[in-house]
Amino acid sequence: MIELEGSHDLRDPVLLAAFEGWNDAADAASATIDHLATVWKARDVAAIDPDDYYDFQVNRPTVRVNEGGVRSLVWPTTRIMVATLPDAPRDAVLVRGIEPNMRWRQFCDEILAVADTLGVSMCVLLGALLADSPHTRPIPVTASASDPSLATSLGLEQSKYEGPTGILGVLQDSCQRVELPSVMLWAAVPHYVAQPPCPKATLALLRKVEDLLDLTIPLGDLVEDARAWERGVDDLARDDTEVSEYVRSLEEARDAAELPEATGEAIAREFERYLRRRPHGTEDV
Repeated sequence: MIELEGSHDLRDPVLLAAFEGWNDAADAASATIDHLATVWKARDVAAIDPDDYYDFQVNRPTVRVNEGGVRSLVWPTTRIMVATLPDAPRDAVLVRGIEPNMRWRQFCDEILAVADTLGVSMCVLLGALLADSPHTRPIPVTASASDPSLATSLGLEQSKYEGPTGILGVLQDSCQRVELPSVMLWAAVPHYVAQPPCPKATLALLRKVEDLLDLTIPLGDLVEDARAWERGVDDLARDDTEVSEYVRSLEEARDAAELPEATGEAIAREFERYLRRRPHGTEDV
Protein backbone atom coordinates (compact mmCIF):
# COMPACT_ATOMS: atom_id res chain seq x y z
CA MET A 1 0.00 0.00 0.00
CA ILE A 2 1.29 3.46 -0.93
CA GLU A 3 1.94 5.79 2.00
CA LEU A 4 1.29 9.48 1.37
CA GLU A 5 3.64 12.12 2.72
CA GLY A 6 2.23 15.12 4.58
CA SER A 7 -1.37 16.21 5.06
CA HIS A 8 -3.70 16.89 2.14
CA ASP A 9 -6.90 18.88 2.37
CA LEU A 10 -7.95 19.01 -1.28
CA ARG A 11 -11.12 20.49 -2.76
CA ASP A 12 -13.04 18.08 -5.02
CA PRO A 13 -9.78 16.98 -6.69
CA VAL A 14 -9.51 15.68 -10.24
CA LEU A 15 -6.80 13.14 -11.05
CA LEU A 16 -4.83 13.61 -14.28
CA ALA A 17 -2.52 10.80 -15.40
CA ALA A 18 -0.11 10.00 -18.22
CA PHE A 19 2.42 7.23 -18.75
CA GLU A 20 5.48 7.01 -20.97
CA GLY A 21 5.58 4.22 -23.54
CA TRP A 22 2.88 2.75 -25.79
CA ASN A 23 0.35 5.39 -24.70
CA ASP A 24 2.60 8.40 -25.26
CA ALA A 25 3.54 9.19 -28.87
CA ALA A 26 6.25 11.88 -29.02
CA ASP A 27 6.05 12.11 -25.19
CA ALA A 28 3.13 14.52 -25.68
CA ALA A 29 0.98 13.20 -22.81
CA SER A 30 3.73 12.90 -20.20
CA ALA A 31 4.92 16.39 -21.21
CA THR A 32 1.41 17.64 -20.43
CA ILE A 33 1.66 16.34 -16.86
CA ASP A 34 5.18 17.81 -16.57
CA HIS A 35 3.82 21.20 -17.65
CA LEU A 36 0.93 21.05 -15.19
CA ALA A 37 3.27 20.02 -12.37
CA THR A 38 5.45 23.06 -13.11
CA VAL A 39 2.81 25.77 -13.56
CA TRP A 40 0.67 24.45 -10.70
CA LYS A 41 3.70 24.03 -8.40
CA ALA A 42 2.70 20.45 -7.63
CA ARG A 43 4.45 18.66 -4.77
CA ASP A 44 5.37 15.00 -4.61
CA VAL A 45 3.40 13.00 -2.07
CA ALA A 46 4.18 9.40 -3.08
CA ALA A 47 5.92 7.07 -5.49
CA ILE A 48 4.92 3.52 -6.39
CA ASP A 49 7.50 0.89 -5.45
CA PRO A 50 8.96 -0.13 -8.85
CA ASP A 51 10.05 -3.65 -7.81
CA ASP A 52 6.56 -5.09 -8.28
CA TYR A 53 5.84 -3.58 -11.68
CA TYR A 54 8.93 -3.03 -13.82
CA ASP A 55 11.33 -5.29 -15.66
CA PHE A 56 14.61 -3.49 -15.07
CA GLN A 57 16.14 -5.02 -18.20
CA VAL A 58 13.44 -3.17 -20.18
CA ASN A 59 13.20 -0.01 -18.06
CA ARG A 60 16.67 0.29 -16.59
CA PRO A 61 17.59 2.50 -13.64
CA THR A 62 19.80 5.45 -14.54
CA VAL A 63 22.89 6.83 -12.84
CA ARG A 64 23.03 10.53 -12.03
CA VAL A 65 25.83 12.65 -10.65
CA ASN A 66 25.00 15.79 -8.68
CA GLU A 67 26.98 19.03 -8.56
CA GLY A 68 29.08 17.66 -5.72
CA GLY A 69 30.10 14.64 -7.78
CA VAL A 70 27.96 12.20 -5.77
CA ARG A 71 26.48 9.39 -7.86
CA SER A 72 22.99 8.03 -7.28
CA LEU A 73 20.55 5.62 -8.90
CA VAL A 74 17.16 6.77 -10.18
CA TRP A 75 14.70 3.91 -10.51
CA PRO A 76 11.84 3.85 -13.01
CA THR A 77 8.63 4.52 -11.12
CA THR A 78 5.32 6.35 -11.06
CA ARG A 79 5.10 9.58 -9.07
CA ILE A 80 1.98 11.00 -7.48
CA MET A 81 1.75 14.76 -6.92
CA VAL A 82 -0.89 17.14 -5.58
CA ALA A 83 -1.54 20.74 -6.57
CA THR A 84 -3.68 23.40 -4.92
CA LEU A 85 -5.32 25.66 -7.52
CA PRO A 86 -6.35 28.94 -5.86
CA ASP A 87 -8.01 30.34 -9.01
CA ALA A 88 -10.06 27.21 -9.71
CA PRO A 89 -12.98 25.56 -7.90
CA ARG A 90 -11.09 22.29 -7.45
CA ASP A 91 -7.58 20.96 -6.84
CA ALA A 92 -5.58 18.37 -8.76
CA VAL A 93 -3.77 15.07 -8.28
CA LEU A 94 -1.14 14.36 -10.93
CA VAL A 95 0.12 10.87 -11.79
CA ARG A 96 3.20 10.66 -14.00
CA GLY A 97 5.07 7.46 -14.71
CA ILE A 98 6.11 4.73 -17.09
CA GLU A 99 3.77 2.05 -18.36
CA PRO A 100 4.48 -0.96 -16.10
CA ASN A 101 5.74 -4.26 -17.45
CA MET A 102 3.65 -6.52 -15.20
CA ARG A 103 0.80 -6.75 -12.66
CA TRP A 104 -1.28 -4.03 -14.32
CA ARG A 105 -4.43 -4.68 -12.31
CA GLN A 106 -2.56 -4.44 -9.02
CA PHE A 107 -0.81 -1.30 -10.26
CA CYS A 108 -4.16 0.34 -11.08
CA ASP A 109 -5.61 -0.73 -7.74
CA GLU A 110 -2.76 1.10 -5.98
CA ILE A 111 -3.47 4.29 -7.92
CA LEU A 112 -7.19 4.09 -7.20
CA ALA A 113 -6.51 3.50 -3.50
CA VAL A 114 -4.59 6.78 -3.45
CA ALA A 115 -7.39 8.46 -5.40
CA ASP A 116 -9.90 7.27 -2.82
CA THR A 117 -7.75 8.48 0.07
CA LEU A 118 -7.42 11.93 -1.51
CA GLY A 119 -11.12 12.18 -2.34
CA VAL A 120 -10.71 12.22 -6.12
CA SER A 121 -14.07 12.70 -7.87
CA MET A 122 -12.98 12.23 -11.52
CA CYS A 123 -10.02 10.92 -13.50
CA VAL A 124 -8.70 12.39 -16.75
CA LEU A 125 -6.36 10.01 -18.56
CA LEU A 126 -4.03 11.53 -21.16
CA GLY A 127 -2.59 9.71 -24.15
CA ALA A 128 -1.06 10.39 -27.55
CA LEU A 129 -1.02 8.23 -30.67
CA LEU A 130 0.52 8.42 -34.13
CA ALA A 131 -1.98 9.32 -36.85
CA ASP A 132 -2.43 10.60 -40.39
CA SER A 133 -2.63 14.15 -39.11
CA PRO A 134 -0.99 17.14 -40.91
CA HIS A 135 1.35 19.18 -38.73
CA THR A 136 0.02 22.40 -40.28
CA ARG A 137 -3.47 22.00 -38.80
CA PRO A 138 -4.62 21.94 -35.18
CA ILE A 139 -3.73 18.65 -33.49
CA PRO A 140 -6.96 16.65 -33.06
CA VAL A 141 -7.77 15.52 -29.53
CA THR A 142 -10.39 12.81 -29.10
CA ALA A 143 -12.32 12.86 -25.83
CA SER A 144 -14.38 9.89 -24.71
CA ALA A 145 -15.91 8.37 -21.62
CA SER A 146 -16.58 4.68 -21.05
CA ASP A 147 -19.75 5.36 -19.06
CA PRO A 148 -22.75 6.41 -21.21
CA SER A 149 -24.25 8.74 -18.58
CA LEU A 150 -20.93 10.55 -18.04
CA ALA A 151 -20.44 10.88 -21.79
CA THR A 152 -23.88 12.46 -22.10
CA SER A 153 -23.40 14.86 -19.17
CA LEU A 154 -20.06 16.12 -20.52
CA GLY A 155 -21.10 16.14 -24.16
CA LEU A 156 -18.52 13.49 -25.09
CA GLU A 157 -18.58 10.35 -27.16
CA GLN A 158 -18.79 6.96 -25.53
CA SER A 159 -15.69 4.98 -26.41
CA LYS A 160 -16.37 2.33 -29.08
CA TYR A 161 -12.76 1.21 -29.51
CA GLU A 162 -12.07 -2.52 -29.68
CA GLY A 163 -8.55 -3.93 -29.82
CA PRO A 164 -5.26 -3.92 -27.91
CA THR A 165 -4.97 -1.45 -25.08
CA GLY A 166 -2.32 -0.01 -22.78
CA ILE A 167 -2.22 0.94 -19.14
CA LEU A 168 -4.63 3.84 -19.76
CA GLY A 169 -7.31 1.44 -20.96
CA VAL A 170 -6.78 -0.81 -17.94
CA LEU A 171 -6.87 2.16 -15.56
CA GLN A 172 -10.10 3.43 -17.11
CA ASP A 173 -11.64 -0.04 -16.75
CA SER A 174 -10.55 -0.06 -13.11
CA CYS A 175 -12.21 3.34 -12.62
CA GLN A 176 -15.41 2.00 -14.11
CA ARG A 177 -15.39 -1.00 -11.77
CA VAL A 178 -15.30 1.26 -8.70
CA GLU A 179 -17.75 3.76 -10.26
CA LEU A 180 -15.20 6.57 -10.45
CA PRO A 181 -16.00 8.80 -13.45
CA SER A 182 -13.19 8.88 -16.00
CA VAL A 183 -12.46 10.59 -19.30
CA MET A 184 -9.83 9.66 -21.87
CA LEU A 185 -8.10 12.30 -24.01
CA TRP A 186 -5.97 11.21 -26.99
CA ALA A 187 -3.88 13.60 -29.10
CA ALA A 188 -3.21 12.58 -32.72
CA VAL A 189 0.50 13.22 -33.38
CA PRO A 190 1.59 13.42 -37.06
CA HIS A 191 3.26 10.07 -37.67
CA TYR A 192 5.93 11.49 -39.98
CA VAL A 193 7.35 13.60 -37.12
CA ALA A 194 7.04 11.06 -34.33
CA GLN A 195 10.22 11.93 -32.48
CA PRO A 196 9.75 13.85 -29.20
CA PRO A 197 9.02 16.48 -28.24
CA CYS A 198 5.80 17.57 -29.91
CA PRO A 199 4.81 20.79 -28.11
CA LYS A 200 1.88 21.34 -30.46
CA ALA A 201 0.28 18.08 -29.28
CA THR A 202 0.99 18.92 -25.64
CA LEU A 203 -0.65 22.32 -26.18
CA ALA A 204 -3.70 20.64 -27.73
CA LEU A 205 -4.07 18.33 -24.73
CA LEU A 206 -3.78 21.25 -22.31
CA ARG A 207 -6.49 23.16 -24.13
CA LYS A 208 -8.76 20.13 -24.03
CA VAL A 209 -8.16 19.86 -20.28
CA GLU A 210 -9.05 23.55 -19.96
CA ASP A 211 -12.34 23.00 -21.77
CA LEU A 212 -13.17 19.82 -19.87
CA LEU A 213 -12.47 21.23 -16.41
CA ASP A 214 -13.49 24.84 -17.18
CA LEU A 215 -10.27 26.41 -15.95
CA THR A 216 -7.35 28.43 -17.32
CA ILE A 217 -3.89 26.87 -17.47
CA PRO A 218 -0.81 29.11 -17.75
CA LEU A 219 0.94 28.17 -20.99
CA GLY A 220 4.30 29.92 -20.54
CA ASP A 221 6.54 29.39 -23.58
CA LEU A 222 4.50 26.50 -24.92
CA VAL A 223 2.64 28.56 -27.54
CA GLU A 224 5.87 29.81 -29.08
CA ASP A 225 7.46 26.37 -28.76
CA ALA A 226 4.55 24.92 -30.77
CA ARG A 227 4.99 27.58 -33.46
CA ALA A 228 8.72 26.95 -33.64
CA TRP A 229 8.11 23.20 -33.91
CA GLU A 230 5.69 23.74 -36.80
CA ARG A 231 8.13 26.06 -38.58
CA GLY A 232 10.87 23.46 -38.18
CA VAL A 233 8.71 20.73 -39.71
CA ASP A 234 7.78 23.13 -42.52
CA ASP A 235 11.48 23.55 -43.30
CA LEU A 236 12.03 19.79 -43.37
CA ALA A 237 9.01 19.23 -45.62
CA ARG A 238 10.16 21.86 -48.12
CA ASP A 239 13.40 19.95 -48.59
CA ASP A 240 11.58 16.73 -49.54
CA THR A 241 9.11 16.80 -52.43
CA GLU A 242 7.46 13.53 -51.45
CA VAL A 243 6.88 14.71 -47.89
CA SER A 244 5.50 18.04 -49.13
CA GLU A 245 3.03 16.29 -51.42
CA TYR A 246 2.02 13.89 -48.66
CA VAL A 247 1.40 16.75 -46.22
CA ARG A 248 -0.68 18.54 -48.87
CA SER A 249 -2.85 15.45 -49.33
CA LEU A 250 -3.37 15.20 -45.57
CA GLU A 251 -4.34 18.88 -45.43
CA GLU A 252 -6.91 18.44 -48.19
CA ALA A 253 -8.42 15.39 -46.52
CA ARG A 254 -8.52 17.10 -43.12
CA ASP A 255 -10.05 20.32 -44.45
CA ALA A 256 -12.73 18.45 -46.37
CA ALA A 257 -13.63 16.31 -43.34
CA GLU A 258 -13.76 19.16 -40.82
CA LEU A 259 -15.30 21.99 -42.80
CA PRO A 260 -18.35 22.19 -40.49
CA GLU A 261 -16.00 22.66 -37.51
CA ALA A 262 -15.21 26.18 -38.76
CA THR A 263 -18.58 27.51 -37.59
CA GLY A 264 -20.86 27.67 -34.59
CA GLU A 265 -19.76 25.73 -31.54
CA ALA A 266 -16.03 25.67 -32.44
CA ILE A 267 -15.89 29.47 -32.84
CA ALA A 268 -17.80 29.99 -29.59
CA ARG A 269 -15.43 27.65 -27.76
CA GLU A 270 -12.35 29.53 -29.00
CA PHE A 271 -13.91 32.88 -28.01
CA GLU A 272 -14.70 31.62 -24.51
CA ARG A 273 -11.09 30.46 -24.13
CA TYR A 274 -9.86 33.89 -25.25
CA LEU A 275 -12.05 35.66 -22.69
CA ARG A 276 -10.89 33.36 -19.88
CA ARG A 277 -7.24 33.94 -20.66
CA ARG A 278 -7.37 37.67 -21.44
CA PRO A 279 -7.47 38.98 -17.82
CA HIS A 280 -4.27 37.05 -17.14
CA GLY A 281 -2.51 38.77 -20.02
CA THR A 282 -1.53 35.42 -21.54
CA GLU A 283 -1.07 35.00 -25.26
CA ASP A 284 -3.16 32.37 -27.02
CA VAL A 285 -3.31 31.08 -30.56
